[in-house]
Amino acid sequence: MPAEKPSEQDRLGAPVGRRVVLGLLAAGAAGVLGGAQLQKGLEAVLGPIGIHDPTGLVGLLPVGNTFRFYSVTSGAPKRDASNYRLDITGLVDNKRTHTLADLQAMPQTKLVRDFQCVTGWRVPEVHWSGVRLSDLLDDAGVSSAATAVRFTSFDGTYSESLTLAQARRADVLVALEMIDGPVTHNHGGPVRLYVAPMYGYKSCKWLSGIELTSEVVPGYWEHRGYSIDGWVGQSNGRNDDPTS
Repeated sequence: MPAEKPSEQDRLGAPVGRRVVLGLLAAGAAGVLGGAQLQKGLEAVLGPIGIHDPTGLVGLLPVGNTFRFYSVTSGAPKRDASNYRLDITGLVDNKRTHTLADLQAMPQTKLVRDFQCVTGWRVPEVHWSGVRLSDLLDDAGVSSAATAVRFTSFDGTYSESLTLAQARRADVLVALEMIDGPVTHNHGGPVRLYVAPMYGYKSCKWLSGIELTSEVVPGYWEHRGYSIDGWVGQSNGRNDDPTS
């Protein structure tokens, strides 16, 4: 008798329970007191837990200037060089499908910029590397009817958008590397969007689709009250991130 196929929950991992998350609060506090090495270790531990956390509490753990991990679903399937695809569709002259190898072979742009979450935490001077979104758009050929770009995730739920002018900025990347190596699954890899001057929710994780549209299509968080134009700025006490 053939074995049963694993369920979607088995494939993604069981969501972490509220009691488990609360039990990690003390460890998070210890990370702040214990210095950078302990914080880095906590980040490695909390990453896979956080993306299966339906409560959102893992993202509130006080782990210093390190990334918190969020998923709007119970997780995302893993992709690698063998099965990753990025589709460019919509109002373009030539639809494209890029493999990970295709993206790696293109000219790479490096940035050192902060990652700022709208909830208040920030990771300073993160090293990013990837293909400028504008280069991918030029390669596909943007129709004169297009005014915006919509992004989708292979988690099946998350989406985001930018105006065409925002998408063409030199500091908007389809990122393949961050920190000190390839973008990991927990960070939204193997490929994610990075919109340097905007809050983190605009930088779509687990990027699978780029669609040129005739108008801005509000994304997942915009439907839940977040600003469509998510510029980092004086609203959080900072004014060092350019908006143009």
